[in-house]
Amino acid sequence: MDRLRLDEDIKPLSEFRANAAALVERVRETRRPLVLTQRGHSTVVLLGVADYERLLDELEMMRDVHQAERQLDEGLGVPHEEAKARILATLKR
Repeated sequence: MDRLRLDEDIKPLSEFRANAAALVERVRETRRPLVLTQRGHSTVVLLGVADYERLLDELEMMRDVHQAERQLDEGLGVPHEEAKARILATLKR
């Protein structure tokens, strides 16, 4: 997903209603989100499906990293050599 261009990628909802197909196609082609406004305030973001799924994957990974950091802070970590030995033992079964 490319970065939002403030001069091109913010449109009023009324313009989206009038040109929905063209604006959806532009989001697909440019891979940039489109911010829709209502009464002068940003309301929703239109984003391509692949970019949305990628954002969800990144969010899930970040949550996993934060959970792992909390577990390490709580002393629940396993040294590398021990983890490696456990995995190798499991693979040998």
